[in-house]
This record gives sequence, structure tokens and C-alpha cells, in this order.
Amino acid sequence: MFLPDEIEVLTPNLPRGRFRSVLFDFDGTLSLIREGWPLVMIPMMVEVLRQTGTRETDAELHAVVEDFVMRLNGRQTIYQMMQLADEVRRRGGSPREPLAYKHRYHDLLMSRIEGRIEALRAGQTTAEEWTVPGTRPLLEGLRRRGVTLYLASGTDLKYVQQEAELLGLSPYFGEHIYGALDNYESFSKKMIIEQILRDNGLRGDELLGFGDGFVEIEEVKRAGGVAVAVASDEAARHGVNAWKRERLIRAGADLVIPEYRGQERLLRYLFAEE
Repeated sequence: MFLPDEIEVLTPNLPRGRFRSVLFDFDGTLSLIREGWPLVMIPMMVEVLRQTGTRETDAELHAVVEDFVMRLNGRQTIYQMMQLADEVRRRGGSPREPLAYKHRYHDLLMSRIEGRIEALRAGQTTAEEWTVPGTRPLLEGLRRRGVTLYLASGTDLKYVQQEAELLGLSPYFGEHIYGALDNYESFSKKMIIEQILRDNGLRGDELLGFGDGFVEIEEVKRAGGVAVAVASDEAARHGVNAWKRERLIRAGADLVIPEYRGQERLLRYLFAEE
């Protein structure tokens, strides 16, 4: 079923109008600063696996890497690097520590995005150019409805805080901004969801989640919440990314949207105001 503004409803009988807390992923769901990160991570990992001497073609390695990278998207980056180490071992190689792979990836990614960050800092570009379209009106609409907003990302916490501040999003979340920690076992989106429910005395159907990764959709649904899949085309900044849509539906999404240009219609639907 489709509502106007490209809002695809996959669960027509979902509980609406009960939400008291809303959880957001960051990269690809709100922020576009790190747009193109798979184009950095996947080739880096293919190169690492190629060095094991495997007879697999680059295309075969790319398929293997893309599968686990996107399956783990939404978890802390270190988990993708741990999987890379396992893949190296499986091919008879001696892997580096996952943290070393993570640092290498981050250095490569920063070379791609540092110009964006500097342009934002210098005021040479606007926050709207590096957020998913309609982000600020959506957050304003949620704040008007009195819900508490949470942000949880698999990116390291210090970078999430810095980039949320650059984009002017920090005030919407206040102290409720979470990200990956050096002690990776101390953070997960599952843990944040459990904390939200526990601290606020919420039922599962009082939690609404927005995300463009498999993990957050799956965890929100596992907790009994309503999951909105943001199948954003991060490069074009318009329309649905069909590959994301397919994976997010498999994760259990209740609704699929391309971005937030139709945010007022979406919020009226979710909060049963029509």
C-alpha cells in the first residue's frame, strides 16, 4: 500500500499514535557526510583478501565482502573488521587485529569526506546539503508531538557528536546521542533500545525507529516497536535506493520511505492524526 509522497506501508495494521520515544540511526538516515562509505570499505577489504593468495576473482571477493558489510551495517564498525579478519583466516592468511583494519578504513574514509567537514566548518556549504532531505522539519514535527528523540550510530561516538553538531542536529537529541566505543561490548543498538524501554517504562509499541541499516530495523522490530526504513539514495538525494529497500524489507520494516520530503504526511499517519 502506498500513501502520497512515496510512503510505502508494508504493515497496514501497525500500532499508531502511541509513540513516546523515537530512535534514529545517523549515517544515511539523517547525515550524508559519510555518503559513499561502502565505496571505501569494500575495496579496502577486497584488497586485504586478495593478499591471502586466494584464487577467487575480484568480483567473487566483492560479492562476499558486500554481503557481510551490508548485513552488519548498523552495528559498530569493528564488527565488520572482525568479520574481515575471519575471512582472512578462512583463506589461510594471518589477519591483522580488527582495530588496525578499522583505523586503516577510517583514514581512507577521512580522505574522502574531510573536504565536506571543512566546508561545513567554514560555512562554505549548508547543513541542509549534507542531511537527508526533510530531516530538520521531521525532527521539528516530532518535537512538537512531545516525544523524546534518541540517536544511536555504529560510527565512533566522538565523530557522531562532532558531525551532529556540525549539522545542527545535536539540540534535538541533547544527551541522548550514542555511538561506538573503544570497549565495543559496552555499546549496541540492542542495548540502547533496552535502555530506552526500561528508563521510560515503555511498551514496545511506544517506540518508533528510523534507519537505513539492517541492524536497527531488526532490533526495533525485535523489541516490538514500529520500524521506518529510510531507503535513501544518498548520492542522488532523491528517490528510493532499490537495493536498500529490498534488504530493509527483509529486516522487517513496517514502512519504507525515500527521505523526509513527505514528513508531515508521514507523521500524521504514524501518529494517527487522520
